[in-house]
Amino acid sequence: MGLKWEMIRLAGYEKVVRFLDTDVGLEAVIAIHNTSLGPGLGGTRIYPYKTFANALTDVLRLSKSMTYKAGMAQVGLGGAKSVIIADPKTDKTPALLHAFAEAVNTLEGEYICAEDIGCTPEDIATIIQKTKYACGICNLRGSGNPANYTAWGVLQGIKSICQQLDNSPSIEGKTIAIQGIGNVGSRLAELLFWEGAQLILADRDESRVIECAHRYAAKTVSPSEILSVECDIVSPNAMGAVLNGDSIPHLRCRAIAGGANNQLLETIDADTLAKRGILYAPDFVINAGGLINVIHEFTPEGYRACCARETTKKIYHQLLDIYEIARRQSISTHQAAVSIVDERLKLGIGKRKEPLVFSVSNDPIYCKTV
Repeated sequence: MGLKWEMIRLAGYEKVVRFLDTDVGLEAVIAIHNTSLGPGLGGTRIYPYKTFANALTDVLRLSKSMTYKAGMAQVGLGGAKSVIIADPKTDKTPALLHAFAEAVNTLEGEYICAEDIGCTPEDIATIIQKTKYACGICNLRGSGNPANYTAWGVLQGIKSICQQLDNSPSIEGKTIAIQGIGNVGSRLAELLFWEGAQLILADRDESRVIECAHRYAAKTVSPSEILSVECDIVSPNAMGAVLNGDSIPHLRCRAIAGGANNQLLETIDADTLAKRGILYAPDFVINAGGLINVIHEFTPEGYRACCARETTKKIYHQLLDIYEIARRQSISTHQAAVSIVDERLKLGIGKRKEPLVFSVSNDPIYCKTV
């Protein structure tokens, strides 16, 4: 039957498209939230959603979050996201990924895909065989897996938390509970270990937790306990919506700073955190390192790691500015960050002026995901 698609019209979104290719088992949604500052960029999440409604809710939340992430990072991009409804362990095939690439092509550059949960840089290398609208590939123009930079940005955010609470960016001796030991969480654990933090870890993959705990002298708890352990900072690095009316009353921490997207279930949850005196580093600010990293692929000279590293370090001062705005205006840190981006979107601040330069699909792949 080949690739088929249908438009889903939703208020507040520029374009939402459902794609089907029953020949290869593809069911996907691409959501473009806002492109007023540049083309929409966002990862491709491959996940076995129980229902289409669940997948649609996720992609809508994620694409909107990307608008705010890109607007805050001032990378000249808009917000978009895609999901493929599939089990990444059993359903991924080159044919499915190629069909998804064809779906991306139908949007003619309005959407650029990248790595996400269930989608590796090797998968992006397969996708880029059929579309140029992809990034995060391990070739001589690409940046590879963005997890290192996401974790590096979260580290800067944690330092900003320490500065705000204790007048020093030092992490030495702080107890930090990490929820999720995936690509970002495991890298963050390593960075925090070398900074002298005392770590508490949890993940659904027990073997992963045991290995990481041994490597970084950490304690472990069950996934159901990690948000309620006594600590200085809780760092969510798994799925979203973990900060909600059920979990927030049980928090025993001073701050929240993690790499997960959409950590708040509802906007009001940020107000609840503020009322409890828990400092929250807005997720779309602190976890922007991966996006900041890949944007450096699109320059005429190609990717430069040092530029990506130094740009990501700016997250530290961005967050300190947000904390100050929130304090002065007596609003949540989330609302302070949102207000900054809303103003930029309204006035076109940070709008892309130069066209993106895309990677070449036949450049040799030089590394594998570790």
